[in-house]
Amino acid sequence: MSKLLKGTMLLTAGTFLSKFLGMIYTVPFENMVGEEGTDLFSVAYIPYSILLSLSSMGVPVAVSKFVSKYNSLGDYETGRRMLKAGIQLMAVTGVIAFLLLFFSAEEVAARTFGADSGLVEDGAMVIRMVSFALLVIPPMSITRGFFQGYESMAPTAVSQVIEQIVRIVFLLVSVFIIIQIMQGELAQAIGFATFAAFVGGIASCITLFVYWRKRKPYLDRQLAAQEFTYGLSSKEMFKELFSYAGPFILVGIATPLYQLIDQFTFFKAMDAAGLGERANGAFSAMNFLSHKLVMIPVTFGIGLSLALLPAITQSFTNKKMTQLNHQVNQALQIIALIIIPAVVGLSVVAIEAYGTFYGVENVTFKGNLLRWYAPVGLFLALYTVTSSILQGINRQNFAVISLGTGILLKLAFNWWFIQMYGAKGAIIATGFGVAAAVILNFWRIFSSIEFSYQQLFKRTLLISILTTIMALSVFAMKWLLGFFFDPIEKRIDALIVLILSIGFGGAVYFWLTYQTTLLERVLGGRVRILDKFLKRR
Repeated sequence: MSKLLKGTMLLTAGTFLSKFLGMIYTVPFENMVGEEGTDLFSVAYIPYSILLSLSSMGVPVAVSKFVSKYNSLGDYETGRRMLKAGIQLMAVTGVIAFLLLFFSAEEVAARTFGADSGLVEDGAMVIRMVSFALLVIPPMSITRGFFQGYESMAPTAVSQVIEQIVRIVFLLVSVFIIIQIMQGELAQAIGFATFAAFVGGIASCITLFVYWRKRKPYLDRQLAAQEFTYGLSSKEMFKELFSYAGPFILVGIATPLYQLIDQFTFFKAMDAAGLGERANGAFSAMNFLSHKLVMIPVTFGIGLSLALLPAITQSFTNKKMTQLNHQVNQALQIIALIIIPAVVGLSVVAIEAYGTFYGVENVTFKGNLLRWYAPVGLFLALYTVTSSILQGINRQNFAVISLGTGILLKLAFNWWFIQMYGAKGAIIATGFGVAAAVILNFWRIFSSIEFSYQQLFKRTLLISILTTIMALSVFAMKWLLGFFFDPIEKRIDALIVLILSIGFGGAVYFWLTYQTTLLERVLGGRVRILDKFLKRR
């Protein structure tokens, strides 16, 4: 198994577990706070996510590339100096972002709900509570980028999981105490729920510090053994770093930007369409609850992009173009192999999945929103991966053009599509914008490294055929189970149908990919453990 694939699997496992926990906690959370609480929570997190990306300025991922580049050239001192300078820089930008979000909270809430809404004060308080996390997350993320530059993915993976566990425990316990024991206000409970991001960030900092203490002797030996250094000044280091990082400020806020457009237009557009009574439940169902489910398969793309960047940077820096083409090809094929069937399967069982996790109240309407949202997950994953590839081959500036195109399309069509199609119109506009950005990224990659896409096209076509067979098998299983269970009326029935349908469809797809040798061709070798249990004709 290649080093790229091993790093991908480790980082993806950590990221997946973190995202999975981030999805699971929404079940008891939504049950405790209801639609109004989830709306308040999601409204606070969207501007927070944007300012988090702006305050980090794309630097953590850029540090990964910077460290990887100079390590491959035998200059370890420059990477160490960048770590120290980067932490100082992120500490300053984190404070600025905190102050900006804290003092603009009331204005953001007013623009979201309307100045005359009774939710403005509550929304402002919740936004102020989440802003404290900006003090710790940006400088902490620099250390993750430093370790990734050494192709060491464990610190990032473990710190992500610990951060998420601590955050969720604090969130659920505080909400339970305030609502169930103290009989307190809903807004106060949501405020503490968002403050959990700060507590989780502190836990991640402690974890990374432990890793640093453990790895420092080895890093010091590398530093002592190096024969030369480029001796870059601080100005030269930051100039190079920002040449990598600048455009990826926008890449980091891609998804929150699409959501922010919805936050400022969705309620008004639904009112104008005569659907105002559905706006509240639809907004949280779409941009918070469904988004959590869709991000589970997208997590693989995020993990792959983080693991991919140092490897591609080294191949590009050392002008190993054959190896570079192989890495890009394998990365895109892995995305297709995993995420295409995942989003199609989620779309097929959308009503059952939504009913299982969030209850069967109005599940047909909300589940259909998830059905429309699921395919967008493929484009979100591809955008993350293709953007990392662009950064690895020094074409990161193009990401500004592709994302800008996507955002403009979202702005142009969002109101119109909501008027035409209701709540799902916002999802269609998002998919339209992200898909356009992905197509532009593909064009730039293929033209920059003379990438041969024939193998990728053939295998993606085969994956699509196998996915279609899988989807039909899931439909057949759901039809059969429909004679015995009613997933629209009973939550336990939704759970049973979901598990049996997904299990059967997953087994069918897994068996087909093994029998057609697709699995081993994409992964780069025989999967020995499967050979013991499965026999290929």
